[in-house]
Amino acid sequence: MKRKFTNQAYLPPSAFPPPPRGTARVPKNFGFDRSSSRLPIAGNKTVNKEMWNLLKSHRKGFFIVALLELGTAGCALISPKVFGNLLGKLSTDPKSAQISLTVAIAGVALLCQTFFAYWTRVQASTLGEFVLSSLRERFLERVVELPPNIVERAGSGELLSRTTTDVDHVTWAVRDAIPIITICLVSISTIVVAIGLSAPIFMTAVLVGLPFIFAASRRYFRRSPQAYRVESSSYALMNSVLVESTESGRTVEALRLGENRIERSDAALGRWIEWERYTLRLRSQWFPFVEISYILPLSVVILIGSHYFALGTMTIAQITTALLYSQMMIDPLEGIMWWFDELQSGRASLSRILGIHEVDEREIRDSDPDGFDVRGKDVRYGYKPGIDVLKGLSFLIEPGTRVAIVGPSGAGKSTLGKLLAGIQTPRSGEVTVGGSQIGYLPVEKARTHVALVTQEHHIFVGTLRQNITLAHPDASDQEVWDALTAVDAFDWAKDLPHGLETIVGTGGERVLAAQAQQIALARLVLADPHTLILDEATSLLDQRAARHLESSLSAVLKGRTVIAIAHRLQTAHDAEIIAVVEDGKVTEWGSHDQLMLAQGPYSLLWQSWRDES
Repeated sequence: MKRKFTNQAYLPPSAFPPPPRGTARVPKNFGFDRSSSRLPIAGNKTVNKEMWNLLKSHRKGFFIVALLELGTAGCALISPKVFGNLLGKLSTDPKSAQISLTVAIAGVALLCQTFFAYWTRVQASTLGEFVLSSLRERFLERVVELPPNIVERAGSGELLSRTTTDVDHVTWAVRDAIPIITICLVSISTIVVAIGLSAPIFMTAVLVGLPFIFAASRRYFRRSPQAYRVESSSYALMNSVLVESTESGRTVEALRLGENRIERSDAALGRWIEWERYTLRLRSQWFPFVEISYILPLSVVILIGSHYFALGTMTIAQITTALLYSQMMIDPLEGIMWWFDELQSGRASLSRILGIHEVDEREIRDSDPDGFDVRGKDVRYGYKPGIDVLKGLSFLIEPGTRVAIVGPSGAGKSTLGKLLAGIQTPRSGEVTVGGSQIGYLPVEKARTHVALVTQEHHIFVGTLRQNITLAHPDASDQEVWDALTAVDAFDWAKDLPHGLETIVGTGGERVLAAQAQQIALARLVLADPHTLILDEATSLLDQRAARHLESSLSAVLKGRTVIAIAHRLQTAHDAEIIAVVEDGKVTEWGSHDQLMLAQGPYSLLWQSWRDES
């Protein structure tokens, strides 16, 4: 019997319903649960407004591309005209035909066309990169403006998908689709005008295929945009499952969850493939109608031309020119259809990228904390509906107090640390710093007031100095060395080949796990927030080194609020206030001496820890 999974990463059948049968139209908002914790997806109004703003802000670039393409299209029209005239002269008076001159004119026109086409693509690609740069910068700026709990609950897979796959789709749309569609529209317009000037009767023949294109495209584009959005979101969910499995590889192996992860990955992959097939069916039924529109104009031009030539009212030159112009219409028409489809995919991805701008403003409360006190009022929080991990916590931590949170495993200590840091927000109640709810502050502002350091650290590729000064780029070398000294890292740091300029991280000098923790703590010293939350921040050091480091930090962080999730009770012994958390509730609150006299849960924990030591 297969087990059922209820955590958020699993894809139950209702997470993303299968696509409609055949090519039925996808209902509006199909597959999207607006109440879910994922980041929202922008609506058509937001996307249209953004596209218009991009057009206005880069109008000079778009104008230059259109102007260059006008030159390309104009040069392309010369060859059919001169060859049509040549054929007409050959049919009436072969001796008067100037073949060499015709070939020379066509050759010069071809060279000019190549020149204009080259610069058109160069300018279009340059324009696309500027537009994409603007989109990326705005996306990242918005991410760092959001409260940390919103970014956290979105999931790494969702953010990764939006910043990679979706940006790639928008790249194709902006750098290739929009310029090429513009080029094709200009080409079609100039060809139609040229046909009208040479033989107006053929304009009807050239445009005879448009009703077929319009009917098929109208049906296709009523279904494809929403289908592409659901396809992109199902891909993001699949990405989330794969990223989660990769990041938790050791846990999966240790708990023998390989079969479970395979089942989840198969469910996610299968649903994405279903939507991929659905959009493929839509395209497969659309393109045949487009292909018909290429053949019809040529057939009608031949029929009309032969009729009027038999009547003696039309020349061979006019018929040949019209045929060549009709043949020239195929490439731009095909280009518009193909790249317009790519534009739909890019538009769907753009709606996902812009969705971050539609985060409910009620979740962002950009207020300035008035004071440094940390308060909790009837705080309740759970990872699953109806099951609370924290059950009605209320507390007050005065500025400058050193607090240790202790308790048995699974009591809710780390969860409380995340709420205090604003990474999560309570289901009910509130956690405030200086009167402002920390979980709703923009992440940049939240981190200037409260910083969280856990046992999970990241070393970026760069110099040791760059790694330490992330939160304070203007720090002097002396300040960096002082921070390293405060975290007991001076000795090994000065022995590095190039000191602070030594490259660390992937491909650089090897940094041990314990040293990585010290680097993270040095960053914290330079960041200088008024409230620090330490969750196993020294767990990778041996007990004596951790004890010495905590003493050094206490001297540097004197006067600041320090909240330590104490897994080593020696940390709790040195704290001014000890909070004992059991089953999601604070059962004891006081100093070490007070709680030892009370002979309660803390006293039992202390005695057990001393016996093990």
